[in-house]
Amino acid sequence: MSTLFQSIHNKYVFQRRIQVLSDEVAAVLNDSKTVLDIGCGDGTISKLSADKKGGGVKFSGIDVMARPTCAIDFKLFDGHTIPHADNAFDASMFIDVLHHLNHVKEIIAEAKRVSSKYIIIKDHLYKNSFDYDTLKFMDWVGNKPHSVEVIYNFKKEEFWMQLFEELGLEVITFNKHIPLYPFPFSALFGRQLHFVALLKVKK
Repeated sequence: MSTLFQSIHNKYVFQRRIQVLSDEVAAVLNDSKTVLDIGCGDGTISKLSADKKGGGVKFSGIDVMARPTCAIDFKLFDGHTIPHADNAFDASMFIDVLHHLNHVKEIIAEAKRVSSKYIIIKDHLYKNSFDYDTLKFMDWVGNKPHSVEVIYNFKKEEFWMQLFEELGLEVITFNKHIPLYPFPFSALFGRQLHFVALLKVKK
């Protein structure tokens, strides 16, 4: 990836992304005081979300690989079994993690186990092959510099809704208007290809 392209991506996509997504997370935290960030990366989004809530929320993170630094408390895990007790957190969240996995239902069930109130999910949607190919390109660009494996396991909205019902998760909000990109990039890379869902855990 060229230096110029990396510079443009960092300025117009990456930096805006962490600001927008931390805004979105902060907006749906509700009464959660402890949150587990599953697949937390460097923890930047969690840290910014906590700051935007005035510091009243404590985030902890887990991931399958460690970054050089992490902005929140962090543990390695095997990608399947979350190393925390039942109901250890008010909420858990996945930010652009689930489309990298083949065991989506199982890991969300694990998140439900350790969450007493909510699950927050930011991921992707597609309706047709053009949407899918656009998401593939975005995923490759966003993850190649970090050596993150990409398998392009994108799902349609119907999949998500059925899955949430099967897992006993009540959809409180399902926002498909996430302003991740400025115009004119939003015309191609926006288009309701992204969602943030707030799900209530029903035990």
